[in-house]
Amino acid sequence: MIVCGCPATRDVSRLILLAQDDGWDVCVVSTPDGLKFLDMPAMVSLTGHPVRHRYKDPGDPDVLPLPDAVAAVPATVNTINKWAAGIADTLALGLLVESLGRGLPMVTMPYTNEAMAAHPAFGESLRRLRSWGVRVLYGDEVYRLHPPSAGEHTLHGFPWHLVVGELRHPSPTGPVTGMFVQDAGPADVVG
Repeated sequence: MIVCGCPATRDVSRLILLAQDDGWDVCVVSTPDGLKFLDMPAMVSLTGHPVRHRYKDPGDPDVLPLPDAVAAVPATVNTINKWAAGIADTLALGLLVESLGRGLPMVTMPYTNEAMAAHPAFGESLRRLRSWGVRVLYGDEVYRLHPPSAGEHTLHGFPWHLVVGELRHPSPTGPVTGMFVQDAGPADVVG
């Protein structure tokens, strides 16, 4: 699961629990700004995995298993635009770009305000990701955008459950995005 720097990231444990109930072994990777909203010890306790947020040093072992699917939720305008442009300047973006190239099922659900979403680059980025097979959960039928500075007051309605549904039944048009690994038992986990 890729998380970004926005208020909804504080509630990401809701998505983790839903995914675990559905049989996923969840790993969390954060953008640098996402760390401001995460309770790192709680995430480690909940997932059993360290939270990664930067590239590892050369020669260091990877501490997370390879993903079977990726969910970028909640995704900011910054992450969506950089991902669609192929920019991999953080671990989170590098994993999104690489996972798209690997053809993994990917889903994303942006969290932003009306003013940020109105920028033409954002809409174009969403269209590009959709055209590449990423399942983008976005629009008034998914989650109504809020005015600037009102995000803290709209968190209760964020539809975390939709992400797990997409991972369970991916769109036939292509992949879905976040780091989830289907729990296949210890012999099948790379780490």
